[in-house]
Amino acid sequence: MATIKGRFSAFLLVTFFAFTSVHARGTVQYSDDEFGPVVRAYLGYLKNEQEVVDDRVSRHEVSAAYYRRNSNRIRALRQMAIRLARESHNDYLPELEAVSGNEMNLLFGSDPPQIASLRVGEVLKNTFRFLGVVRAGEAFYLFARLDPYEQAELTEKSSAVRRPEKK
Repeated sequence: MATIKGRFSAFLLVTFFAFTSVHARGTVQYSDDEFGPVVRAYLGYLKNEQEVVDDRVSRHEVSAAYYRRNSNRIRALRQMAIRLARESHNDYLPELEAVSGNEMNLLFGSDPPQIASLRVGEVLKNTFRFLGVVRAGEAFYLFARLDPYEQAELTEKSSAVRRPEKK
């Protein structure tokens, strides 16, 4: 009887630690067969990127701040990729960009948009569509880069608006 109680207690303890360790990491859980090959490949790419960052910090090649920022960025990209794939039920992802508030100039140059004015779905500079904010340790602003056809269509529409039709 005592060994059964002991084994049961040990089982509960192991289960508790397994649950809390998975929960504490805050990773998004998904099944491989939930997504198609394109989305799985992108999630695998992000996993590899995280392994590279982990390796670099273990060799003391990067600072703790660099490690945190890049790990958080990878987590934000993963969350958005999974969200897009689940919402669209499609095996396609646009090229995703994740920047913090003080990195907006990396995408938009010297005239970045005001963070407070960003609206989900808004297209900026005929190049990026704002997807939303993901909080992954810090706030990251996620954008989808428009493909060349979308960019050309938007450029054509905006130039047609600027020039009046002749009668």
